[in-house]
Amino acid sequence: MTDAVVFLVAGLCLLLAVVLPQALRRIAVSAPMVLVGVGLLIGLFPIPGHLALDPEADRELILHVTELTVLVALMGVGLALDRPLRPRIRRSWATWSATWRMLAIAMPVTIGLVALLGWAYAGLAPAAALLLGAVLAPTDPVLASDVQVGGPMMPDEIESLLAGLDDDESDTAHRLDEVRFTLTSEAGLNDGLAFPFVHLAILLAAGSLTLTEVGTWIGWYVVGKIVLGVAVGLLAGWALAKVAFRSRRPSLRLAEQGEPLLALAALLASYGAAELVGGYGFLAVFTCAMAMRASERAHDYHRAMHEVVERLERLFTSVVLLFLGIATTNGLLEGLEVSGVVVALALIFVIRPVAGLLSLGVLPKTPSRPGGLERGDRLAVAFFGVRGVGSLFYLAYAAGEAEFADLPWLWSTVAFTIVASVLVHGIASKPWLERVDRRRGASGPGLAAPRDVLEDRSE
Repeated sequence: MTDAVVFLVAGLCLLLAVVLPQALRRIAVSAPMVLVGVGLLIGLFPIPGHLALDPEADRELILHVTELTVLVALMGVGLALDRPLRPRIRRSWATWSATWRMLAIAMPVTIGLVALLGWAYAGLAPAAALLLGAVLAPTDPVLASDVQVGGPMMPDEIESLLAGLDDDESDTAHRLDEVRFTLTSEAGLNDGLAFPFVHLAILLAAGSLTLTEVGTWIGWYVVGKIVLGVAVGLLAGWALAKVAFRSRRPSLRLAEQGEPLLALAALLASYGAAELVGGYGFLAVFTCAMAMRASERAHDYHRAMHEVVERLERLFTSVVLLFLGIATTNGLLEGLEVSGVVVALALIFVIRPVAGLLSLGVLPKTPSRPGGLERGDRLAVAFFGVRGVGSLFYLAYAAGEAEFADLPWLWSTVAFTIVASVLVHGIASKPWLERVDRRRGASGPGLAAPRDVLEDRSE
């Protein structure tokens, strides 16, 4: 009987993953909202033990499922970005200005404010408070799809979009869909960059930090593991792209064959290699996808790979959100207190928006220049900091590495924050971003700096 229910729920997940994107396209309701809602309803009824996940007893299962979901999303994000990042060209870095600001300023500020609120108001131990900030700080690449760019643009789409633009209007092309590009690139990078703070919380929970341990944390967890993750990702992406696009053997040129499963092979290989040498696997997967995209930016093979990854992402996301909803109304919120609700709402409505506006508003770039944002665009980027699957992964990971006295409170608060974020951002995303598009005069989602694409292809 239990196995039959599991198969029924799995079929429901797959059905929803197929139907929801099309069914909800024209209404202000997101697919994650429906999935969580269905899960909440299922959780109200007596269900078999296999479906009622317990964060402590089923920690390993939660860890690996959420880990794989985030990895698939990161590969999709990396393939979807049309704007190149060429390290030797300073102007290329400038077009990512808003992204660097969100990573270098908004994320640490968010971690600090959430940790301070958790410690001073909720009464958490310092290690648990820091873990809460690190877990809830990253913008989720899984649930933020409604506010991200679409798939890779095709060469004819780029040419059509740029038709009629004069040379002195290149900045207009740079700014197309700046909001979605910033949110997408931020989500691709901040999952890996939150890991050092998770490790710091783990070290703090294990005992008082000495000067030597702080030095080790900075040298290894902040610098060493980031460098290794990025390096492995770039090397893997370059090597795989060289084989797929330019191999001397036709049988190995997968791009010509249109075999999209290379994306999954690249995902697993880059993540495994990075973790094997001690680097951050999340960063490796994202940079691997970007390196593959940069090798032959305008090739339609990237669209084929992205479509496979996108379908797999929808399936995993459906499973995670459905089970999150089931667990939420089936005991996951037993540890929720008023303090947890206050922290969650403060993060969504105050801390993230203020941190985002601060990072984008200090000495802002001129909106007419590449990487610049108008005031309304800055507010959109600051507000849409969707929390989701990545937070569950980080919490499950930390719970297996150290003992945190406030763990039940953390699970309940994080779960409530994710559900609240899904509802709030899901309701606001479509009408708000449609208004942003109308004001900017953009043609719709998925248009991220196409002139950069053409420049990159011509080199």
